[in-house]
Amino acid sequence: MTADRSNPRTSRHGVWQKPFARALALTAGLCMPLSGCASLDVTHINSSSKKPNNVWVFFTVEKGDEPVAGLTADDFEIYEDDKLVSKFESKQVIQNPDVAAVMYTLLLLDMSGSITESGEQDTLVDSAMLFSEQVGKTQKVGVYAFDGDEKIHSVVPFSESQGSVDGGLEGLRSYKAKDPSTNLNGAVIQGLEVLEKELEKDKRPLKFGTLVVFSDGTDRAARVTRQDMLDEMDKTNYDNYEIYAIGVGAEIEESELKTLGRDGYELVEEKDDDNVRLAFQKVADRIERHMKRFYLLSYCTPARKGDHEVTIVADSKNDPKGKGELEYQFSADKFGPPPECDPERKPDFRLDVATEDQAKKKGRGGGGKAKASASASAEVGSE
Repeated sequence: MTADRSNPRTSRHGVWQKPFARALALTAGLCMPLSGCASLDVTHINSSSKKPNNVWVFFTVEKGDEPVAGLTADDFEIYEDDKLVSKFESKQVIQNPDVAAVMYTLLLLDMSGSITESGEQDTLVDSAMLFSEQVGKTQKVGVYAFDGDEKIHSVVPFSESQGSVDGGLEGLRSYKAKDPSTNLNGAVIQGLEVLEKELEKDKRPLKFGTLVVFSDGTDRAARVTRQDMLDEMDKTNYDNYEIYAIGVGAEIEESELKTLGRDGYELVEEKDDDNVRLAFQKVADRIERHMKRFYLLSYCTPARKGDHEVTIVADSKNDPKGKGELEYQFSADKFGPPPECDPERKPDFRLDVATEDQAKKKGRGGGGKAKASASASAEVGSE
């Protein structure tokens, strides 16, 4: 069924939620000292500074529930201690986020008896192929299957080759479940663990995972409790992960699907082939759009000593009301050339320093318990 995007908070289907904490993001209607009334959410993710005088800031820009893509370096103003930094002096640029961030998507497919014995495998495989082709253009996609067994089954290892993805998915057309029950709760936990393990293999410092779960029913195997699944989803390990759910058929309850798909879900009440494909496409569209919200701003600070408060103002020229800002602090002790600062230099983010946004982040899962990581400065420091 088609979701009502006019009110994404309350629409019956396709309820999309924001994936990151909004600790420093500025929401519509909130007035700030530099940018006036803001309508963009500018959310700080990580930052770093290093001699001679490089500064990097990684953040997202969104408007409501939609990403703001295509901003250039000229769309951002940098203030240090409330004073505008000259764009000529700072040599500010937008770097490709890929130099610092890696993004993987794991597609987790229900292959329990209700799927394999009902002749629905072809529709599921076709939908999964279209999904992986679209998402696989910009990131690695892995596919796993689950039934009533204790373990999930690898179908397609994480790969950038669409041919290998299609080949692996073809094998699902004749898949026979060894255990026809549905170990949904356990599969979600294992899917998150696999996604985290695969992301850790990449050397880039910032890691973002997406788990997409397809199922036509609720957990029947009772190997893992629903609360254990929700507790796993609530772990800080997965704060920068998105979880989407696609549910098909009358057996699956919308309330449970909404909890599982904490960042969005699609419910197809009748097992219609076109609607199933459309549900997969909608989630793929959402993932593709949200990748475009990431920005890596790099500049050369004129500061040479001391602690400084920085405000970055985003001003979308395509929307006169599109403004938002974020704030953070850094130390410029012992800064200054030589050598000359190169704004195209790759960032040096450290993962053992929590940003202020992450420190204030609250749990989004169904466990209902707010959580926050240890407070720490957003500044990485210079060496």
